[in-house]
Amino acid sequence: MSDILIVDDERDIRELISDILEDEGFATRLAANSDEAMAEVNANPPAMMILDIWLKDSQMDGIDILMTVKRSNPDIPIVIISGHGNVEIAVAAIKQGAYDFIEKPFNIDKLMVVISRAMEASRLRRENQALKRRDVSSAQMLGESHAYRAMCAQLEKVTQSNARVMFTGPAGCGKEAAARYVHENSDRASGPFVCVSAAMIEPERMEEVLFGRETPERGIEQGLLEQAHGGVVYLDEVADMPLGTQSKILRVLVEQQFTRAGGTDKVRVDLRVMSATTQDLAERVREGLFRQELFDRLSVVPIAVPGLEERREDIPLLADYFLDDLHRAQGLAKRSLTDAARAHLQTMSWPGNIRQLRNTIERAMILGEPGRAIDLRDLQSHSAPNEDGEVSKVVLSGTLTTLPLREARELFEREYLLSQIKRFGGNISRTATFVGMERSALHRKLKSLGVNTAKLSDMKV
Repeated sequence: MSDILIVDDERDIRELISDILEDEGFATRLAANSDEAMAEVNANPPAMMILDIWLKDSQMDGIDILMTVKRSNPDIPIVIISGHGNVEIAVAAIKQGAYDFIEKPFNIDKLMVVISRAMEASRLRRENQALKRRDVSSAQMLGESHAYRAMCAQLEKVTQSNARVMFTGPAGCGKEAAARYVHENSDRASGPFVCVSAAMIEPERMEEVLFGRETPERGIEQGLLEQAHGGVVYLDEVADMPLGTQSKILRVLVEQQFTRAGGTDKVRVDLRVMSATTQDLAERVREGLFRQELFDRLSVVPIAVPGLEERREDIPLLADYFLDDLHRAQGLAKRSLTDAARAHLQTMSWPGNIRQLRNTIERAMILGEPGRAIDLRDLQSHSAPNEDGEVSKVVLSGTLTTLPLREARELFEREYLLSQIKRFGGNISRTATFVGMERSALHRKLKSLGVNTAKLSDMKV
């Protein structure tokens, strides 16, 4: 979009404006009535419009055109011109989304100032939207584990389609990052990515937030679905969406249009919908809390995003990224991790997943001594107890000293070996190599310590 569409029923006026703009280096297109104007917009949306309010021999006047264009192309700045201007018309135009209002006969210098400001505002808005789309940590999309690679293989497939995707997984595992990855590598990458957090919006305000509203006092206020036109809308924690809103979202998915709260006009949108949940939606459907048809339409391609429990091999890589990112973004003193700290991170419990890992690294960087590598002292106070039933909850420095040597040795060996197995994602061969044992010897040792080796296969990633 690099041209300006001039809509005026007076040939001399539109050609005069065109000549002035072309002398200033702008490309222009001309339209004499509403039919020609809408044909030009539909064929190729312009960078800007100069629009006369009163158009002879037209089905729509300037305000009607303004409202229609803004529904489908909200980012196009529109300057209204009129020889019959008054305060009421100017206010009405601004409320419907016009950038500015100029009366005829207009001052050329004033017109050029308004056009330059409108084009600059449009450019800044597009750049701001692009920056927002890029303003997402890519650390959550780092990894080398089998679970991570399997997920990425699925993501690559859905980037080539426009199918609806449902991301599932525990809180903090990176579902939004996965959705943004799909968006940024798809044909819609230049369009917006709008996140709708159903859990954060009050139920009584849900429809206004999604669909927007129209009021005499404030005119048109776009909702999130309208803001996502041409791109992606990401429905986070979709299970928390009220049943009434679910039926309306379902209608949007079918018709790709909706009506704003308080309005009567149909708003058409071109959207790709991706959604996410930490809950069992199938169970919610059985309980009557989620509509079966909406579930079917949102879950065309289900993708499970693994938590850190399934990709412990990736923890050092993610931790290193967070160290660099926090140093760069927040100016925290650059620090590294000791080998012991890396190993400890891989054995910790991470119910908050990647989000919790980032918080742990940030806290250690802030509270630790600048210039010193992060070690066990910085991390042990943040360790959470393991919950898988196999790993002992023993605090070695305290409990072991109260036991006879033989019991203490067995307890230590059990704790140590299970921690190493967990560190290496359940891979017995890699664990055996690290601890310096033959694989068969490690199996015998685990059996003698009362460890059920059959259950260890569940830890593999």
